[in-house]
Amino acid sequence: MTASDARILIVGAGQAGGRAAEALRAAGHRGPLTLLGEERHPPYERPQLSKAILLDDVAAPAFMRPDADWPALGIDLVVGAAAVDGDLGQRRVGLADGREYAFDKLLIATGTRPRRLEPLEEGPLPVLYLRDLDDALVLRCALAPGRRVVLIGGGVIGLEVAAAAVGRGCTVTVVEAAPRLMPHVGSASLSRFMDELHRDRGVAIRCGVTAMGQTSGGVDLSDGSSVAADIVLIGVGVEPALGLARALGLGDGQGIGVDATGATAADGIYAAGDVALQWSRCHGRALRLENWANAQNQAIATARTMAGEAMSYDVPSWFWSDQFDANVQVVGDPGAGEEFVRGDPASGRFAVLSLAGDEIVGGITVNGARDMAVLRRLVAAGKRIALSDWQNPAYDLRQSLKA
Repeated sequence: MTASDARILIVGAGQAGGRAAEALRAAGHRGPLTLLGEERHPPYERPQLSKAILLDDVAAPAFMRPDADWPALGIDLVVGAAAVDGDLGQRRVGLADGREYAFDKLLIATGTRPRRLEPLEEGPLPVLYLRDLDDALVLRCALAPGRRVVLIGGGVIGLEVAAAAVGRGCTVTVVEAAPRLMPHVGSASLSRFMDELHRDRGVAIRCGVTAMGQTSGGVDLSDGSSVAADIVLIGVGVEPALGLARALGLGDGQGIGVDATGATAADGIYAAGDVALQWSRCHGRALRLENWANAQNQAIATARTMAGEAMSYDVPSWFWSDQFDANVQVVGDPGAGEEFVRGDPASGRFAVLSLAGDEIVGGITVNGARDMAVLRRLVAAGKRIALSDWQNPAYDLRQSLKA
């Protein structure tokens, strides 16, 4: 049996799994290819779940392909298929309904699940999470004009939902345990901007407090106060979905460790997307990169390796967020260095460069896509830039790429 004839099984039909299946066929893999998805939907793009789907009552999901395209590619797409166990020796995966699938090579792309706050779920108020399309459709119906919405978590998802809820006429409060919004980015400049942006649109911000529980009237906070609520959305991060990985003896609480090609410690077993624990040069450690770009591109690179072309993937983390009229983009690890601002945040357009010594370790832009195009290349290539040039608004950042 050659690499191109191997039976390949992909568990997880999200962004990573779907793009990996396409890439395997594009790379010339001819053998049987099965894509198992736990959801009832075929693969779709997730970024819209906290944006367009919530804002527009008729917005349709962005499915990766028409349903008929999957069998046309020779991909056996099975939805509603929850993988619950596996056997490395027998090279098989078992589903919750008793079906089994054999494989020669396996790609685990099971993604993540929302981190739950079970004590907050106890009470009369509806408590929602946002991870998949069905969650988004339920939330869209719940965000009716006049509803009082309390969002637990001031990260990207919480703030995107806050913007959408305001757009639908809701009264919104964001509760964040950290001292400032978007704490995981590590940028004081960005946190201040997001705080002002949301407050200016009527969002109440409560930082440095935690939600303790709920009553019929709202949510009780750790400082003894309470916030009136009709609905609660919890967005305090995610956890890797490791059920299958653990059944195969892989993964720990942090994710499934992979090398630069996506390979795990087990022969013929790979992992991609949000569940993969991969090395990040910018962060200086292994971590899971929970963003659309990594889920797509690292999965494509891993698929090409599985098809017989060893391909390393070492691209700095990059993600974006749209909130009100602000497009925020982040590359690398801004929190790992000292930040230097280019432009005036009060204008609604600026950029932030993060330096560790003289190394660029991260960058942020707000409504500055052209600057981000340069920053991504600078971070990826380990380029240097003089601070005097960075802080000079007349300097064309593209010149720094020629240094």
